[in-house]
Amino acid sequence: MDRYLPSIIIGAVFVLAIVGMYLGWRARSRAQGDLGDLPPVPAAPGDVLATAHGLYVATTDFQQPLERVTARGLGFRSRAEIRVAPAGITVGLTGREPFFIPRHELRAVQRATWTIDKAVEKRGLVVISWLWGERDVDTYFRLDDDPGEFVAAAAALVEVGQ
Repeated sequence: MDRYLPSIIIGAVFVLAIVGMYLGWRARSRAQGDLGDLPPVPAAPGDVLATAHGLYVATTDFQQPLERVTARGLGFRSRAEIRVAPAGITVGLTGREPFFIPRHELRAVQRATWTIDKAVEKRGLVVISWLWGERDVDTYFRLDDDPGEFVAAAAALVEVGQ
């Protein structure tokens, strides 16, 4: 029995840690219930001005890159396709319905170096700051190719929309 007791204790601590993480994730998602549904893609957002492919990293509270938004499935990384059109930005995440960021809700499109769970070379992330319901959020992407054209096209929408 002396040989099994340490294994049982370590196993119990491991199970408690997993349960604690699960309960914390659920509590965070419940606390963000005020966000509502993600905006659907309109029937005619206009001609595509720029397209980018890459990794969706995270959505966080505005200018709080360590406060992850987990509501509506945005707590998980995935591959992404992002399209800029005159009406706004369409975000397609693997395994989910695409959502839309209307031009009038865009706050900024810029480059960043880090956010929760991700640090890259200087200005290696693209961050889209936008209004989701009543909450300002930042959505981070790590694009496959040079993001210069995408950032320029999306930032032009912010200037037009303000």
